Amino acid sequence: MDKHSLRIILIQLRDATEWSQKYFAEYFYIPRRTLQEWEHGKRGMPEYLLRLIVYKLENEGIVKGFSKKFS
Repeated sequence: MDKHSLRIILIQLRDATEWSQKYFAEYFYIPRRTLQEWEHGKRGMPEYLLRLIVYKLENEGIVKGFSKKFS
């Protein structure tokens, strides 16, 4: 999956949680600046990490259907 597609999924995922960047970053122990750079396309997010975040949020019942975006 390309960098742009991962960026879009990340933004949609955070929007679905209705969490701020600050809260999302703190929840996953990710530096806020790193999250900002992923969302703005300045850095590429590793696909495996996004898959793990989706897995955790789906299993905790916070979001639904995001794992289908990786098919």
